[in-house]
Amino acid sequence: MNIFLRGFILIISLTLLWEGVVTIFKLPSYILPAPIDVLKTWFEYKNLIASQLMTTLTETLLGLSLGIIFGCFTALMMAFFKPVTFWILPILLISQAIPTFAIAPLLVIWFGYGITAKIVTTILMLFYPITSSFFDGLRRTETGWLDLAKTMNANKFRMFWHIRIPAALPALASGVRVATAIAPIGAVVGEWVGASKGLGFLMLNSNERMQIDLMFASLITIILFSLILYFCVNRLLRTFIPWQVEQ
Repeated sequence: MNIFLRGFILIISLTLLWEGVVTIFKLPSYILPAPIDVLKTWFEYKNLIASQLMTTLTETLLGLSLGIIFGCFTALMMAFFKPVTFWILPILLISQAIPTFAIAPLLVIWFGYGITAKIVTTILMLFYPITSSFFDGLRRTETGWLDLAKTMNANKFRMFWHIRIPAALPALASGVRVATAIAPIGAVVGEWVGASKGLGFLMLNSNERMQIDLMFASLITIILFSLILYFCVNRLLRTFIPWQVEQ
């Protein structure tokens, strides 16, 4: 079945379930608004939502790009210089042990209420999956390929550049997919802690004003944005890394 048809069927099914819950339990709009009310609000505030989306989009794309760069650089350092691993690996574990909500307020204090704190929050969330996946791929290079390169008198750098890195790219692609899925979360979390614009700020502000329909409209916008971003990144990865095994 075509992926777009499956997505359409899933959206319709979830919408009908949502409408059914609201109708059967007769929930007021301030508890759970009906889908049609959320849709009306989305069109009513489409300009406001679009302007806030641009802020979240910028934070997400910058955080994702920088997270991939830092993560790949760290993984290469760990794989190419073995002693570095003993120093960086604990930092990777610590980055996951500390909840993002716990450190996000500090980032706002250190970097202010601007876009920088949100980008740093996103990078911290993406750093581990990208670094660990790429490093794991670099460690699991097929030994037969390396042995063949040694018989051809290839030096360590050539084996690393022409064999180990290409062989590790499918593993990196898996990490990038995970990072793409959670990148918008990092931006939104940063906006919840302290911001003056963005979809996260709009959701928080709508919740405080009891504009639950606007909050749901913002939430649906974030979901759609996340799905489109993941689809685009996945398509790029499949194009530039054609030798990865299709699941």
